[in-house]
Amino acid sequence: MKDEIVIDGITYYANKTEIPVISNSLTAELIGKYVIVRSRNEGVNFGKLKHADETGCVITKARRLWQCRTEKGEEAWYEGVSKIGLAKNASISPTVAMKIIVEDYSLTICEDKAIQEIKNHAATVTSKE
Repeated sequence: MKDEIVIDGITYYANKTEIPVISNSLTAELIGKYVIVRSRNEGVNFGKLKHADETGCVITKARRLWQCRTEKGEEAWYEGVSKIGLAKNASISPTVAMKIIVEDYSLTICEDKAIQEIKNHAATVTSKE
């Protein structure tokens, strides 16, 4: 049976055999927002966050970003893409309705300019897909 404690509105769960884990409240405010998800095996993906917890996340309107670079190359990696969007010649997958990533991941919130650019970016077919 798990014990729980609420501190500053965040629910922590623990028992004698496990380290306390933070409940979904850590990502709850991100649900419904467009994010870039970086994961161990599934690479870097863009989409609208539907669910996220310690086991993984679900994104809708998902696209894999094969190349994370901006037009001018001034912004680094996916953090830069989340701010200003992709370079015109960057490789990106077509949109899929939903993608479930079940592994370690990180989320980066996308800004409005980047959201529109990535959503409208032409899909490219590469040998990686």
